Amino acid sequence: MEQGDFALSDQEFDRVKARLYAEAGIALSDSKRTLVVSRLSRLLRLLNLGSFTAYIDYLERQADAAARQEFINALTTNLTRFWREEHHFEHLTGYVGQLMKARPTASEQRLRIWSAGCSTGQEAYTIALSLLEAYPELKRWDFRVLATDIDTRVVAEGAAGVYAATELAGLTPARARLFEPYGDGRIRVPAQVRDLVQFKVLNLVNGPWPMRGPFDAIFCRNVAIYFDKPTQTEMFSRLGELLAPGAFLYIGHSENPGSGASRFRGVGKTVYQLTAPARARNAA
Repeated sequence: MEQGDFALSDQEFDRVKARLYAEAGIALSDSKRTLVVSRLSRLLRLLNLGSFTAYIDYLERQADAAARQEFINALTTNLTRFWREEHHFEHLTGYVGQLMKARPTASEQRLRIWSAGCSTGQEAYTIALSLLEAYPELKRWDFRVLATDIDTRVVAEGAAGVYAATELAGLTPARARLFEPYGDGRIRVPAQVRDLVQFKVLNLVNGPWPMRGPFDAIFCRNVAIYFDKPTQTEMFSRLGELLAPGAFLYIGHSENPGSGASRFRGVGKTVYQLTAPARARNAA
């Protein structure tokens, strides 16, 4: 425990876990106790509250939406990088090449991809950068990437498209050249790529999903690991409803659709293709 952190009793920890599950569907394990203390102590000090009991009472009885969002932001984990799990982007590039051949006319040239749980945006931008690099003609398509996350702070950072230059570590020189220098040890995603990606705040568990699809691919990687099995099943089922027939779902290396996989077939390492038809819907 760091200096200035507050003591967290078992009962208080249980209340924090219950509140986070109710707000965001996230199931905290007991191993996250230290994380809870370190991340929430700052909020207790800002609110001039003397204990976690007082803080949870505040969230339950007095807090407005902004304060509840700060609670969620504090306890979400945002680990990402450009071209993380590169095999997914290789598969996506080949798949989109096939789609482009199957959609030769201008009226068919629509491509929609969703990065669900986008964190600070590296995944969504990697999707756009990879596809534009492989297929420059996509600039003439109706091509968009939707990037969503429950954490308002990472969504704002992603929308800005500005990162520390250290984000380029490990990338090939050709990929590093896709970014613009931005001064003070920072780089920026080029405007033509930023314009393709729309960032939105979205709670995948509570509340409606405003998008109607269909999406040609959905990336939902390292998100389900924070949910319990029933929540995972519901989420994967809802994702399937928004995929176009034959479209692909990309998930994290330690995840699987579980009992929500009845509409998918595995076609590669954590790559699943929708097989059962989705319900009729209007395109959006």
